[in-house]
Amino acid sequence: MSNTSAIKEHMEVVGADGVHIGTVDKVEGDRIKLTKKDSGEGSHRGHHHFISTGLIAEVEGDKVWLSANADVAVSFEEEKDRQGI
Repeated sequence: MSNTSAIKEHMEVVGADGVHIGTVDKVEGDRIKLTKKDSGEGSHRGHHHFISTGLIAEVEGDKVWLSANADVAVSFEEEKDRQGI
């Protein structure tokens, strides 16, 4: 896992295959909170999704590169806050 302090608001999150996954809203603990505009379609639309920082391969320039291809990485997305856990 890369140093999360290098992750800044509005950075692009991409899979290992270079496919866009989302845009960083902020880092919350061990997760990257993605902006609502990248929230998907249907019931996924209109709320934040989260990606585990454990999937980060590296932070380079204005991109956060994940260790998994985009189609695999989105299967690990979380849709809700883990408040109270």
